[in-house]
Amino acid sequence: MARTTKAAAPPPRRSRTRWWTALIAFALCAAAAGGFAVYRATSAGAADRPVTTDEAARLALSRLHLYQASPVGVVLTADEGGGVRIRVEGVVDYRTHRGVGRYRSTGAGDGALDHGLIIWDTDGLGLAPEPADDRSPYWQQAEHVPRAGWSPRGYTADPLDAGLQLLTQVGADRPDNPLLLAQSGARWLGRDRIDGRDFDRFAGPRAQGAAPDGNRSPLTYWVDGDGTLGRLTMRMPGLGTPTAMDFSGRNADAKLPEAPWLTD
Repeated sequence: MARTTKAAAPPPRRSRTRWWTALIAFALCAAAAGGFAVYRATSAGAADRPVTTDEAARLALSRLHLYQASPVGVVLTADEGGGVRIRVEGVVDYRTHRGVGRYRSTGAGDGALDHGLIIWDTDGLGLAPEPADDRSPYWQQAEHVPRAGWSPRGYTADPLDAGLQLLTQVGADRPDNPLLLAQSGARWLGRDRIDGRDFDRFAGPRAQGAAPDGNRSPLTYWVDGDGTLGRLTMRMPGLGTPTAMDFSGRNADAKLPEAPWLTD
């Protein structure tokens, strides 16, 4: 995205650790043997346990199911610190690793700070004002924004950027290896009901070769009985509230715009 639109001065962003940048760069990419490459973070609770064979199989299918359902409806919520929260409602096509949506940022007390259109891919994101009095879906609005109307930038390690970058990677065109998931520290954490559906909550597997020291991944997955991913959260260093991504399944009406990525 950032390479194919007109350059514009990005808003200032707070930098975070190189460790977190590396985590996002490799999170959810398949390891050489076919498993997840997910990294260690906080200590595991006493009530969790290793995943069963069936649970590992469902977790292994969750990324493929997202890919097959594309374009998938998503809602990302990120706390940026200082009372600032950003909410992105959008769709992601895991065949092209592109997303489009609208964003809204609020401050302390839910006071509105900014809003507009947003597009993103594996390289970065772009922001544009929402057209006035245009009630068409945001993917259609984005198609009508000229290239010069987007303000692009590459990713930082801030919660919004980390979440968007992770969203482009979470779908995959093949299932992961359930045996490797189980061997790499995936944990069952509990069971929750979300929007009338039952989900098992899992801590993701850890980096290959990590010592069994009681730490677990910063990524938590909610997967139903069919292997469908309903929610994914990511804990960020120094922030008490994790970045959350909710998946609502296939949005058959959505058509991702081509204009923001055209090079001619």
